[in-house]
Amino acid sequence: MVDSVRGRLRFILGFFAVITGLILIRLVSLQFGSSVAFFETQRDLASSYRVQITAPRGKIFDRDGELLATNDVQYAIGISPDFVTNPESVAKILSQTLSRPYPELYAMTQHKGENGQPAKYVLVQRPVSAEIGEKLIAMQKDLLGPNLAGVVVEPMQRRVYPGGTMAAHTLGFVGYDSKGYFGVEEFYNDVLTGRTVTGIKQVVPFDVALNPNPAQGSDLYLTLDREIQALTEQVLADASKRYGAESGTIIVMEPKTGRILAMAVSPSFDPNKFVEQNIKPNPAVSAQFEPGSGFKIITMASALQSGVVTPESKYVDTGFIEVGGVMIRNWNRAAWGPQDMTGLLQHSLNVGSAMLAVKMGPQKYYNYLSAFGIGQPTNIDLSGEATGRVKRPGDRDWYESDLGTNAFGQGVATTPIQLLVAASAVANQGAMMQPHLLEKVVDGNSVHSTRPQVLGRPISPDVASMLSNMLQTSVERETASVLVKGYKIAGKTGTAQIPIPGGYDKEKTIATFIGWGPVDDPQFIVLVKLDKPTTSIWGSETAAPTFGELARRLVVLMKIPPDNVRRSLNQGN
Repeated sequence: MVDSVRGRLRFILGFFAVITGLILIRLVSLQFGSSVAFFETQRDLASSYRVQITAPRGKIFDRDGELLATNDVQYAIGISPDFVTNPESVAKILSQTLSRPYPELYAMTQHKGENGQPAKYVLVQRPVSAEIGEKLIAMQKDLLGPNLAGVVVEPMQRRVYPGGTMAAHTLGFVGYDSKGYFGVEEFYNDVLTGRTVTGIKQVVPFDVALNPNPAQGSDLYLTLDREIQALTEQVLADASKRYGAESGTIIVMEPKTGRILAMAVSPSFDPNKFVEQNIKPNPAVSAQFEPGSGFKIITMASALQSGVVTPESKYVDTGFIEVGGVMIRNWNRAAWGPQDMTGLLQHSLNVGSAMLAVKMGPQKYYNYLSAFGIGQPTNIDLSGEATGRVKRPGDRDWYESDLGTNAFGQGVATTPIQLLVAASAVANQGAMMQPHLLEKVVDGNSVHSTRPQVLGRPISPDVASMLSNMLQTSVERETASVLVKGYKIAGKTGTAQIPIPGGYDKEKTIATFIGWGPVDDPQFIVLVKLDKPTTSIWGSETAAPTFGELARRLVVLMKIPPDNVRRSLNQGN
């Protein structure tokens, strides 16, 4: 009897427990039904796929640790039509958030693939700000989540250049594909990119799972000096405006090491906005041009080294010389009478330069041009370097007259960096140093530094010293605008004609000046190139004063003591 009563009680209690449980479940369902349904839907829709995960890109600094390129996070917004459950809500929310037309976004939710089935992915907008991307992620995680099913919010690395247009052509830029284009970004892309790994990405739920974490790219420290770069760009901008130049380039290099301290190009661009601009390769290494009279430095160096003349050698300039049946005349078509080799440089005489090449003969002259690297890449660590062009005996398009015209920089093509490196042999006791921009690579705790390397020795230290002194004298006599009070400066102007079909442009030129100082201990060598100046066609009236303005400020910025102070300090040591 007692057992029977106890059994009925257990049955009644169990029954009420079941009823109570069902009631509680119903209440929970009524209160949270939409959320439960949503997450059940997401569970059913959940899928994953393999993705390539790019590591954060290494940063770029100048030689003093000033930041030139870094990263921040932006987002790419896309739609996976295959996973969209509420196309109206998706289109409405994205329209309000992105300020895009509703019909356009709704059409994206209906996009079909080639098989006629809903597309796997449609890009909506890239990039969007971190603020917008994070706002959408927050929406996906709260009660709006069910209305955003199928919306893909992906973080993406964005390259940031704090200096804007500063050194833009030298640095290059990074595209949406995380690859570097132009300049240092392209040349050292593999070093900067780091290790790319394969991970798993979940489409839904919205929290993205990426595994494993890739190793960050290495940081680069360049030889550029941010202050010298800023100064050089300002001087170039002022000169381009003052002389009405279409474009221009200035390179500042240490002749003893090959370190590039500044590389300015006008007009520049903003690598932060690369999609909005027509970006071209760096003209400092890619633009090929006939150098004009600046090339007489190379011709005179070759003649002195070959022994066909000495600085004291004299000749009578008659105003013309015939080479290979072609009459060559001076820039002003005048006869300059008796001249020594310094006078030849001072007055920039074409006739005398052609005479030197004829004295050397084709084989010897072109061998010297090869030794100076003419027609060869310098192999500077920048993408897009051109080789220049020099015709040689035996080439189908070489004529005997080229021997004469090449001597004063006509009919031969160089790049700015190539011409600068060739001239640097005169500034640096006969040695051309490998031009470079990389100072060191920092990979975690590991540091790999670049060591200066000799590119070639086309002339002896004695010849280099003789010619440097000759060029110092010539600018003091002829080109006062390049002089720096308290410092000896050497250099040469250039005014180059521009080839056009059928000959040369009679109105437009390329104006150049190559100079270095102090002469007895060069700390810098500078090439100034102004394209098609309109106030004057002559390098002496445009490029030369531009060099002078820069040099006078460089000696201060680089803290170079005046010549007499340095000599006094050296004697004290």
